[in-house]
Amino acid sequence: MLPRLPVVTRCLTLAALCVAGPVAALELPLPPPGEDIVGQVQVIKAKYEDTFADLGTAHDLGYLEMVAANPGVDPWLPGAGTEVILPTRFILPPGPREGIVINLAEYRLYYFPKGQNVVYTFPLGIGREGWGSPIAHTSITAKTPNPTWTPPASIRAEHAADGDPLPSVVPAGPNNPLGPFKFTLGTPGYLIHGSNKKFGIGMRTSHGCFRMLNNNVLEMAGMVPVGTSVRIINEPYKFGISGGKVYLEAHTPLDDKGNPSVVDKHTAVINALLKREDLANNLRMNWDVVRDVVAAEDGLPVEIAIPTTAPATSLSSAPFDLQQ
Repeated sequence: MLPRLPVVTRCLTLAALCVAGPVAALELPLPPPGEDIVGQVQVIKAKYEDTFADLGTAHDLGYLEMVAANPGVDPWLPGAGTEVILPTRFILPPGPREGIVINLAEYRLYYFPKGQNVVYTFPLGIGREGWGSPIAHTSITAKTPNPTWTPPASIRAEHAADGDPLPSVVPAGPNNPLGPFKFTLGTPGYLIHGSNKKFGIGMRTSHGCFRMLNNNVLEMAGMVPVGTSVRIINEPYKFGISGGKVYLEAHTPLDDKGNPSVVDKHTAVINALLKREDLANNLRMNWDVVRDVVAAEDGLPVEIAIPTTAPATSLSSAPFDLQQ
């Protein structure tokens, strides 16, 4: 039986094993076949002037994932010398490792360039309440540097109601909400683009489009061709294998419109596991640890099981209650 550890203890134990130090773009080598985890968690010591927003910008991390990985730490004033976890270890999203995969529940984009044994991953801002981002399988249909912005009538009406009228066309430049570059998606009305605001990456702040840090979208601009597949999913629970062990990564569930959702977590976790046919029927699962991971929703991959040749236990009768 795997040991059950309190969530905070597990995080600190994991952190103690990781090497501190900044990263540039999150370009990570793909694991070998049958493996699913990339990157390493890092731990840094905050400076007096640091905020989670600034640290996220420096390390290609979104605001909410920084908050989730560091419960109890003030995101606006962590304090000089405070250890801050950088959640730069990821279970790759389920499904084919090709093109772009956006996982709404993670506020994160993965890009698998064709013919290369690497993955790039970047934080995203997604649609806020009332303007949810879509779940879809689409593609990049156009690439536009220095875009102008023609606000839709619905957005102009919203701004007018708030006493902040918009022009019919916003020219390219530092005040353009699309930033220095945009990718047009085949799903009508949706883009991947930069931003004229640093804050909001890794949060629900857009009108449904996908916002990126400007340096990230410019990096993508040089790598991603027109026609690239874009798969938009909503998977709060990701299972993966690394070193012969099984891991679970949990995020706060969102509904199909990208809003925080009250879900049957027991069913959602089991359904996510059942999608992994290579895992669902040959695990020795520590359900106490599963419960802790799901309750924490900290986005950190945690070991929850080991494969076994023993007869499988029915997942539908798993002995845990995630609603507690």
